[in-house]
Amino acid sequence: MRTKKIDIINIGLIIFSFILALKLPFELFIFSYVVLGPLHYLTEISWLKKNNYFVHSRKWIWVFIFLALLITIPSFFRLPEISGLYEEIILIMFLFAIGLVYFNKWQYILLSLILSAVLGFFIIEYVPFSFIVAGVFLPTIIHVYLFTLLFMILGAINNKSREGLIGVMLVILCPVIISVLPIIPADYVVSAYTETSYLTSKFSDLSSYLAQMLSLQNGGRFYHLSEIGIKIQIFIAFCYTYHYLNWFSKTSIIGWSRSLSKTKIVIVVLIWSFSLFLYWYNFKLGYIALFFFSMLHVVLEFPLNIKSMKGIIRLVREPRHIKPADT
Repeated sequence: MRTKKIDIINIGLIIFSFILALKLPFELFIFSYVVLGPLHYLTEISWLKKNNYFVHSRKWIWVFIFLALLITIPSFFRLPEISGLYEEIILIMFLFAIGLVYFNKWQYILLSLILSAVLGFFIIEYVPFSFIVAGVFLPTIIHVYLFTLLFMILGAINNKSREGLIGVMLVILCPVIISVLPIIPADYVVSAYTETSYLTSKFSDLSSYLAQMLSLQNGGRFYHLSEIGIKIQIFIAFCYTYHYLNWFSKTSIIGWSRSLSKTKIVIVVLIWSFSLFLYWYNFKLGYIALFFFSMLHVVLEFPLNIKSMKGIIRLVREPRHIKPADT
């Protein structure tokens, strides 16, 4: 019954997040990203560590930490990014996560790292739009929407949860509903602070790329307060808000709170409080300072993402592995 109650709560959280995103797409996103985001990064990193990052050999996780630091240094010191390097490194880490999940021997893991680097380079160089998918979508929309949806599907199938499947369908339906809803841009009045913070976070670039990939701009210049811009932002605000709320609602299911000792709780609260202060003092400063933790929690989750996809494929191919419902 515990799983059923959590799934019912999540249905409520989906509806709650969607309604708020519909009414306050920019304000809700800023609030979720600033307030809920850092708390999510810190608690999930601690939980991943307790679970050995879902890999056979955790010492290789230092590769992720080093590369995450490498791609966040330009932002922290306001240095120009090397074209293609950011996107290539993220893709390399995602490909390397596959090797960490499937291989145990260090020779095979090392070989998978080398192959990931080579393959990542060729994909970014020669596959159209791969730099956008890897550098823009993978750490953002794919992380908060697609991977969250995969976790929900896996949980619903494993627990034979009707409520869980309803939640999955609602999350899938949300972007469909947004696309057909009539939106009047004049109804959305955004304060100067909210708009400045939104533009500083560079998520306007994400919206622009989404509009390009979905062929929604019709050749015109993207404007975040246009009908298309607002619809995309409603979707982004919903994705991020529900992604965070879903994490906090699952504490009794996946037990992430048990990974926090009293000392860790104090550290998490102190860092989170300091991050709120930085955002309040200067949004850009807070964004830059927390960018490393944001990126780190994304890449450290890659092995778990791979395992989730592997688990869904296994359940589809071999239904007998489905666990009984948790009652």
